[in-house]
Amino acid sequence: MEYVDRHDPETRSWVAEAIRRVEADAHRSCDTHLHVFPLPPRWGVNLYLKDESVHPTGSLKHRLARSLFLYGLSNGWIGPSTTVVEASSGSTAVSEAYFARLIGLPFIAVMPASTSPEKIALIEFYGGKCHLVNDPGTIYEESHRLAVETGGHFMDQFTYAERATDWRGNNNIAESIFSQMEMEPHPEPSWIVVGAGTGGTSSTIGRYIRYRRYVTRLAVVDPEGSAFYSSWCSGDATATAPGSRIEGIGRPRVEPSFMPTVIDRMIQVPDARSIAAMRWVREVTGRDVGGSTGTNVAAAVQILREMRQAGEQGSVVTLICDGGERYRGTYDDDAWLAERGLDIAPHLEELRSFLSQP
Repeated sequence: MEYVDRHDPETRSWVAEAIRRVEADAHRSCDTHLHVFPLPPRWGVNLYLKDESVHPTGSLKHRLARSLFLYGLSNGWIGPSTTVVEASSGSTAVSEAYFARLIGLPFIAVMPASTSPEKIALIEFYGGKCHLVNDPGTIYEESHRLAVETGGHFMDQFTYAERATDWRGNNNIAESIFSQMEMEPHPEPSWIVVGAGTGGTSSTIGRYIRYRRYVTRLAVVDPEGSAFYSSWCSGDATATAPGSRIEGIGRPRVEPSFMPTVIDRMIQVPDARSIAAMRWVREVTGRDVGGSTGTNVAAAVQILREMRQAGEQGSVVTLICDGGERYRGTYDDDAWLAERGLDIAPHLEELRSFLSQP
């Protein structure tokens, strides 16, 4: 009888402790808040913003980073001497740098050179290193190269996001939304509206809706310059595009974690409208939100208009993905917008008039 035994008790002990630390972070964090957006009661429609900016690392990507670390640790891909490498436009890297520091591992973020300085500073604050590339399309190749050079592990959020999260529940974002909606006037949302970066959030919510047999529809919003919208419309999974200026959502290619079959509708939102909606949310609610939240809200407003025109009552839920403090030098800077030919004034005026409609 022959056998090979690769059991390493020291590594298994380290992994167990690392998983405990990551899980303990979740136990220390309360669920994120679900805010009511102030719409006129006479309309009979309600809008809710699920505030993912209150996670310890300030964005929706905190959930994803936690799941990716647990997935990598449980699969035996991450050990006590692993350098963790990730390709990111910023927010996922911020959260992964946090978790890498939590379990004592080095972290390298491969990001476009256009990533906001605020996000770069946050990654470095958590002990991560930033490897910037001029061509966003090279971040995958560079990440693989760095992982090989360091003997590390490329997390690859764009491949594993849809499978690292338990879509059936376990306090995922979908289960949280439906639980928090239970006592509202329209507890089962007519629509949930989210953006797609990896596609992990839309995959989780879309699967959960079907698994729990809800009639809720899922709308995925996509900024201009992203490949997701054209791919979904045409069915061409090889579609490419220049890439998005709205950080955190939109991609130059269709990522492996993007699941088109769980999406009921896609809406493409111009960048100027996304940024106008970002500022409008702050005016109306006092909440400082980022550009991807603006994209979400712009699409939610369109859906609310259609519901009113059709005489429908019901609720719409979307996400606050992160805070506006990460974009002071970009979306919040009028000079930055002017340099890129982004005129948000007409969109802002239209959004401001939305609440005054009869």
